[in-house]
Amino acid sequence: MSILSDARTAVRLVRRLLRSRSSRRDLARRLPAQERLAPGSVEVAVYFADGPVNMYQVRQWYAPLAELSRTHRVAIVSRSPGTMLTLLDEAPVTAVYARQVVDLERFVDEQAPKLVLYVNQNARNFQMMRYGRMWHVFVNHGESDKMYMTTNQFKAYDYALIAGEAARDRLSEALWDYDVDRRAIAIGRPQADHFAGKPPYPADDRTVVLYAPTWEGDREAAAYGSIATHGTTIADRVLASPRHRLVYRPHPRSGVVDAAYRAAHERIVAAIAAANAADPSAHHVYDDGPGLGWQLADADVAITDISAMIYDRLAVGKPLIVTRPVAPGADVDERGYLTAANWLLAEDADQVVARVDAAAHDASQLADLRRWVERYFGDTTPGTATARFHDAIERLIARWHEVARDRGAA
Repeated sequence: MSILSDARTAVRLVRRLLRSRSSRRDLARRLPAQERLAPGSVEVAVYFADGPVNMYQVRQWYAPLAELSRTHRVAIVSRSPGTMLTLLDEAPVTAVYARQVVDLERFVDEQAPKLVLYVNQNARNFQMMRYGRMWHVFVNHGESDKMYMTTNQFKAYDYALIAGEAARDRLSEALWDYDVDRRAIAIGRPQADHFAGKPPYPADDRTVVLYAPTWEGDREAAAYGSIATHGTTIADRVLASPRHRLVYRPHPRSGVVDAAYRAAHERIVAAIAAANAADPSAHHVYDDGPGLGWQLADADVAITDISAMIYDRLAVGKPLIVTRPVAPGADVDERGYLTAANWLLAEDADQVVARVDAAAHDASQLADLRRWVERYFGDTTPGTATARFHDAIERLIARWHEVARDRGAA
């Protein structure tokens, strides 16, 4: 087994090396044609040292960065050839390739950005953070109650842009001697202002139910997936209702570990196809596309498992139901929103239509939801988080100029 494992590791390393070489060759052809940045033109840099596998972390910021670039020149700094190729194809702002530290130094010397934003805690962030005449700002790539949200690494950054009061309280409780009031700036979730796109169904009187389960997990502590325990029943009941429309968006890894979980997923997909064949006006949706936006923004009620989808849905301020894991060892941290989540037990899944209607219309449930939305994200009126993000950037740039003047460096 050890020899087989070593062989597989060697194969992965060889494939990674070949991909890297291929990416470098492609970049060598494409970079000379890239627009040269005028010296000193970049005010805001986004530092992303990861490979393509974690592109989702920076993609979440594409739309807010594109909006910001209308008033401040923004550039994403990439350290990976594969990532850089992807950025050249899809990023809405300038991408800069700095594979080696000397390339990074050249970028800093030529551009001298005032702010550097970080979307994750990659260890190579420290290669950028050694430069002092700029603010280093952690913006993260999401909001949740995970331990990642209270790591002591927050102290390494000059400032952190956080979602709201829940994040502020989390940091105050977890970090010793951290000046949250000075160093953390609440902005909400500006990405939610860009949860857009045209739904693939007509606007009608049906209640749209987004069911967005996660995968089964690779250990019992993370066995949050509900497809096999709740999902087939949820689908059957919603599909049977002429007043409801199902949008099924499972995690792309659903069923990679557990064949029974995969089979349950396939039963839901088949049931959606059968329901649409029986009633073409129903327009139920099996959604496995790459883009996430309209699903969260348009659905009247969302049903999710314990995952980041909870917080993305809260960010749009609309009704949410959370499936309760069946696995006895599943780790459920009930200190934040999950203390009072609108839980759906597996044994109650056959009542899902009534639960959906209550979540959409019951005044007390809606009032409770609004309290939690306010606590996590503040005002979720469209455009408000974007305005707060821009205000935070302006404040930090103004602070940069103030300190630069005091030090005679302006």
